[in-house]
Amino acid sequence: MLLTRASEYALLSLDLIIKNDKPVGSEQLAKELNISKSFLAKILQNLTRANILVSRRGSQGGYGLNKEPENITIYDIINAAEGKRATVFDCISHDCPNGAIGVCSISPFLARFQFKIDNYLKNITLKELFDE
Repeated sequence: MLLTRASEYALLSLDLIIKNDKPVGSEQLAKELNISKSFLAKILQNLTRANILVSRRGSQGGYGLNKEPENITIYDIINAAEGKRATVFDCISHDCPNGAIGVCSISPFLARFQFKIDNYLKNITLKELFDE
């Protein structure tokens, strides 16, 4: 599945972070989104490792964007949140559940479909997502 809750929570968190003028703590984000703080913390760490967010410690600490919203793609956010390349079909990641890699008659179609989805997500920025 392309978008899991991790991707959804990442996008919702980024929306709240953008709307604040100062860093936002994971506890505040979890409370506002009504989601598990520990699950959200893992997502925020993934976004920080991917250089989408910057984490600041201390009383004025929290998470803020590491780049301008127009320089962050939805593709990058989803892959960071998921911790791996997000694919629509299991077999796209070269892990065919039926063991038919290279002989599956629909794999060329699925690969083209995934390519189109990836390109679409690479061409939508965080700014565009929240300006619509």
